[in-house]
Amino acid sequence: MSQPPFQPPPQPPQPPQPSQQPQQSQQPPNAYNPYAQPGPPQPPGFGAPPVPGQPPMQAGQPLMQSGQPHMPGPAPMYAAPSYQAPPFGQQPVRSGNPVGAVLLGFLVSFIVALLFSVLIVVIAKDLTFATSTTLYLAHALLNGAIVGALIGSVGHHSNGARIGGAIVATLGAFFGWANFLPIYIVKEDGGMALKSLLESEPFFPAKAWWIDEASGGVDWTSPLGLVIAAAAAWGIAYLVGNKRRHV
Repeated sequence: MSQPPFQPPPQPPQPPQPSQQPQQSQQPPNAYNPYAQPGPPQPPGFGAPPVPGQPPMQAGQPLMQSGQPHMPGPAPMYAAPSYQAPPFGQQPVRSGNPVGAVLLGFLVSFIVALLFSVLIVVIAKDLTFATSTTLYLAHALLNGAIVGALIGSVGHHSNGARIGGAIVATLGAFFGWANFLPIYIVKEDGGMALKSLLESEPFFPAKAWWIDEASGGVDWTSPLGLVIAAAAAWGIAYLVGNKRRHV
């Protein structure tokens, strides 16, 4: 008798397999504070306490006002006023030393006047009126020029120093000529002759400087020498002082 072919028994239905992809975990809305408990109190000066349901504020995080979005970016910086250098080639103006300029001019004027007096004493026997007048005016100009150059170099553009220099140069021109007479008398006749002359006529050097021996009147070249000395001192001090001012 023939048997039917073997057939396997039907398999029972299998339950549906779970998905192989893991489900993404979702955080509850209050993950940082699941029980909605108030946070610990913070010391004063560190901002307001955290609001329940919100993560705590980290250090250095700026405060946010309600209704205003946070704008990231660096904190505003206030630029310091920039230093403005002086224009190219322009130097600060220096006032100089007027007092020191006048004192230095006085010292140099005294030395120049003394040298002129000694020169006149040495050549007094060979002097004529024209020669003595020329030497006197040349000395006045030289004395004023030297004093003016010193005033302009040390005192710069100070008007007070210029006035002082003009006075010093005028005195140097006067005493350079007037002092040669006492020195000449001491050289020729001795100190006792000068003493007796000063006792009888104390201002004879000034009178000899002012009076013309030939005519007996006023020698106008004498005050002219004073004007030349003062003008030379003022003018050269002005020129030298302004030149140093613009250098």
